[in-house]
Amino acid sequence: MIYLYTTFLYDPIFNALIALYHYLPGHDLGVAIIGLTIIIKLVLFWPSLAGLKAQKRLQDTQPKIDELRQQYKDNKEELGRQLMAFYKENKVNPFSSCLPLIIQLPILIALYQTFLHGLQVDGATGLLAADQVQHLYQGLRTIYAITPIDTSLFGWVNLATAHNIVLAVLAGAASFFQAKTLQAKRVTVRSVGSKDENVAAALNKQMLYILPVMTVIFGYQFPAGVTLYWLISTLFSLVQQLYFFRVRRALSSNDHAPNQPTA
Repeated sequence: MIYLYTTFLYDPIFNALIALYHYLPGHDLGVAIIGLTIIIKLVLFWPSLAGLKAQKRLQDTQPKIDELRQQYKDNKEELGRQLMAFYKENKVNPFSSCLPLIIQLPILIALYQTFLHGLQVDGATGLLAADQVQHLYQGLRTIYAITPIDTSLFGWVNLATAHNIVLAVLAGAASFFQAKTLQAKRVTVRSVGSKDENVAAALNKQMLYILPVMTVIFGYQFPAGVTLYWLISTLFSLVQQLYFFRVRRALSSNDHAPNQPTA
């Protein structure tokens, strides 16, 4: 299993990173990371878009689901039947938003491992660690067994070291805006017995701030190359979400637009 993961995921991604570093003008590892992140996000564009659509569809139906949970809170068996009927009627699969993530997960792990371990270089010579050179394909291995690698971004951020607060804060801010665009606008529940819904809404609001804070903490602890990948990946997802919602609003406006009289 480890052999398959290394051969078909880690090695191709690691080699793509070094190839981008080698062939892109300037030989800048930060630019190579940005380029590789965008390529991977483009490859995963449609699966991630499908997950986004499913997640938004589930959010749109959440008020009705909460209403059913409240109505049948003392009858779990009937609640299950009502939820299944509701999902079927509205063509909603509560697990559909997870499937694209499951598909992407091995690639994301390989990316993380590449940026975490693949950027290890000898401090004195600037050469890749010997165990990482072995993962390079023959052409790149011949070159980078003896050629130093500059692990900086534009010459001022060492991507192989941790504790870069600027990138960590930027990644946290991007995470906040990404979550904000996905947050469904919920009507405040005022009915009797609505305490559970209000508590859930409060927890969701807290998570909007907790996740970015966690992103800053972990981004500060990780090598800056990992945090840079995290930042670019989140920004790409944010643009993808904004595009999706814009198209969705345009389609909705067309559906509700009055028919023009014919001549």
